[in-house]
Amino acid sequence: MKIKCLIIDDEPLAIRLLEDYISKTYFLEFGFSTVNPLMGLQKMKEESYDLVFLDIQMPELNGMDFLKIIKNKTPIILTTAYSDFALESYEYGVVDYLLKPISYDRFYKSVLRVKDRFLENSSEKSIIEENDFFFVKSEGKKVKVHFQEILYIEGLRDYVNIKTTSDEFIILENLKNLENLLPKYFKRIHKSYIVNLQKITSIDGNKVFIEKFPINIGETYKVSFQNWFKSQ
Repeated sequence: MKIKCLIIDDEPLAIRLLEDYISKTYFLEFGFSTVNPLMGLQKMKEESYDLVFLDIQMPELNGMDFLKIIKNKTPIILTTAYSDFALESYEYGVVDYLLKPISYDRFYKSVLRVKDRFLENSSEKSIIEENDFFFVKSEGKKVKVHFQEILYIEGLRDYVNIKTTSDEFIILENLKNLENLLPKYFKRIHKSYIVNLQKITSIDGNKVFIEKFPINIGETYKVSFQNWFKSQ
């Protein structure tokens, strides 16, 4: 599994450098980049990212205020030309503090830290992938759910609704966590939906049908879905 990256920096040259470094690193995946920190916040609400490269001195919203808003929910590597905020930034749990100009060697050492954390947090995933099922807690008991029987998973704020061929389960979980645990034939096509690609019966414009259930393809996920479709 690759670590999906978001870059937020008001310097286009800095963004291009980080994009190049990401492309050279086998365990990283470029997700999105923006010079606008407010756009970065919006993207984090719409889509899941495993790592954010964040500049500090930016207009509209600086990096330190950005950290206060997201409250350590996603690993952050700060990328900046200023050393003034190094001590304060670690109070917000940042992974590393990279001073510009950033060499690839320094970049690689930094993202290795994230990789180690990512593998630790994904230890449950490797166990689950050995099986074709997992357990969910429903009505006070643990119920076995086979991956092949799942039609789609709908995000409901702090809960998810797992719709299967014969039942549905509403559990306390979020889509991002489940997205990291599911087999490769599941794909997020909307900020609120993950679908079992094997269960798609038809596609009509910006809508897929999972058996009789229509699900819209979100604007953010269109290109990714189209690429998957073309590969079939």
